[in-house]
Amino acid sequence: MPGKFFDQFEIGEVIAHPITRTVTETDNLLMTALTHNAQPLHLDAEAAKDTEFGQILVNSCFTFSLMIGVSVGETTVGTLVANLGFNDVVFPKPVFIGDTLTTRTEVIDKRESKSRPNAGIVTFKHSCSNQRGETVATCTRTTMLKKSDAA
Repeated sequence: MPGKFFDQFEIGEVIAHPITRTVTETDNLLMTALTHNAQPLHLDAEAAKDTEFGQILVNSCFTFSLMIGVSVGETTVGTLVANLGFNDVVFPKPVFIGDTLTTRTEVIDKRESKSRPNAGIVTFKHSCSNQRGETVATCTRTTMLKKSDAA
């Protein structure tokens, strides 16, 4: 599943990523432990029962990482020079253990690199939804990608 080069992307192009992922308790606990996040809402089922959600919420760092990771195969694997920035990261709905997440990516901008003639800048808008069709995360990711003739 190779990524694409700068010159292979078109503004407005939408990629529906075929990989879906059902979030497990282990996913959530591992991300929470690795990031030293002590928020009881991610770790303590008893404490979470007393919140407006009534259950543990999945750590948003996991949701973000999954959304970006799923997109890499069809976008930037093998062609990325650098991630230049992540902007407008939003989590409009919570993710719960057992939710199955789907990611899509839209190319929203593309331009030549001013500093590297063999690369270009592509900006993606990533969106992640649950099995109910609710958007649970979005962000824009600005990347520097190799050009095909520079590979």
